[in-house]
Amino acid sequence: MAAKPSWENRAKWFRADVGYRELAERPKKHGLEETEASIANKISRGTSSATFLPASLVAIGREHVTPTDLAD
Repeated sequence: MAAKPSWENRAKWFRADVGYRELAERPKKHGLEETEASIANKISRGTSSATFLPASLVAIGREHVTPTDLAD
């Protein structure tokens, strides 16, 4: 039986052609204040708050996510 992909690999499809600066700017219109440095730190650490995920998804234009999107 093949090993399941890591959570990091499962989340790769979330990536968009959006840089840290743009990812910091886009959520501001929704009330979430981030900086380019704070985005870079969260991504490099692999940790973020519960509010960062949905705000990021909206920022990259991905408003609908289901658990099956992350299935192997």
